[in-house]
Amino acid sequence: MTIDHIDLARVDLNLLVALDALLAERSVTRAASRIGIGQSAMSSALARLRVLFGDELMTRSPEGMRPTPRALALAEPVRALLRQVQVLVRRDETFDPRTVVRTFTISLPDSTEVLLGPRLLAYLRREAPGISLLLRSVDRDHILQEIDADQVDLAIGLSFRGQTHHKQRLLYRDSYVCLFNAALLGLAPPISLDDYLRFPHVLTSLRETAHGVVDDALAKLGRRRTLAVTSPRFLAVPFLVRSAPVLTTMHARLAHLFAETLGLTVSPAPVALDDVAVTMLWHASYDDDPAHRWLRDLLRRLAGEAPASS
Repeated sequence: MTIDHIDLARVDLNLLVALDALLAERSVTRAASRIGIGQSAMSSALARLRVLFGDELMTRSPEGMRPTPRALALAEPVRALLRQVQVLVRRDETFDPRTVVRTFTISLPDSTEVLLGPRLLAYLRREAPGISLLLRSVDRDHILQEIDADQVDLAIGLSFRGQTHHKQRLLYRDSYVCLFNAALLGLAPPISLDDYLRFPHVLTSLRETAHGVVDDALAKLGRRRTLAVTSPRFLAVPFLVRSAPVLTTMHARLAHLFAETLGLTVSPAPVALDDVAVTMLWHASYDDDPAHRWLRDLLRRLAGEAPASS
């Protein structure tokens, strides 16, 4: 398409910056603060945006400013365009992790934080002291909206059901094993299916439902297990297992780490369970961002150095 320079010259790029902030914050006041201008200036920008696009874009509601369908349709193209402009103007900048100052917001489960967090923090303090992390629990029901609103730079977890602008990359694969206190159960690995079902289990469920992949696998065999505790917190599970005659089935990397730290025992799971793929999720507009790309590559490298499943 031929560029109409005269028509394009009437568009103030700052208006698109304002629109992006308005769509992210759903508030004139917060959007103004986000880009460092006054509330009246943001209100003026919104008025000009309405003229430019021939649409109200943002309407008032009891919950705050609500984007119109036209505004929602603009959100992704505007965000992608601004990211491309940012990459373009920074093209000649050399990324140096030793001098860059930046905060990354990462949503992840506590299991991944335990596995990779210590290595990541140690590396950053040694090689990139200007980079800080804001770690948050991953909310699978809202993570895509948080990524789109630029509230989260990177999410880590099991596969996400995103759209084409939600990029994913494998971080690592893991298998399932059993974890238990051998002294309390009187068992030694490898344990049998009968022994596996003779004791109650601890289940980790982020959705806090008393059903997991183990229950699906057992149902295929016509068997059931007894659940003693269901918890959304991976970090609580090994302490529960250490204190009572129960067992749990969890990702192998985490289980081996807990076993070594707390004197617990690991055994292969006596029921067939598919391996899991832990992935990274980010917005496509960050694909060519040097710092973001560096962080993704670093996480993959550190994941390769984490305790391997066996």
